[in-house]
Amino acid sequence: MRCLIVEDCDFVREMMELFLTEYADTDCACDGLEAVEMFSKALAEERPYQMVCLDILMPRMNGQEALKMMRQAETEKKVAQKAIIIMTTAMNSREDMEEAIWEGDCTDYLVKPVILADLVALMQKHNLIS
Repeated sequence: MRCLIVEDCDFVREMMELFLTEYADTDCACDGLEAVEMFSKALAEERPYQMVCLDILMPRMNGQEALKMMRQAETEKKVAQKAIIIMTTAMNSREDMEEAIWEGDCTDYLVKPVILADLVALMQKHNLIS
């Protein structure tokens, strides 16, 4: 499985990468703009990410905007299987969650601190691992 971790905090990004080491080949982006570029390039190369862990609050482009652009890229490319996009945030905001799910079409949502067991449970729920 290919996974894109999008997180502006070095510590959290490295922790997520460590969590996912045994489950996925990971790439990392530090902000939403870089993430959209990497996601689009992976689609163009026909090596799409199966999972994206996407922080909401980031510089240059926030996760909500990046999510919508990633879904738009999938629509334009007419992908058969959309990526599992899991939004992550330290703010347990109902508004952020609703926007991500209803407007952005995210797959799921995790509130930080991300716990390995919760992340694994979501991967199992979405059939990324058994």
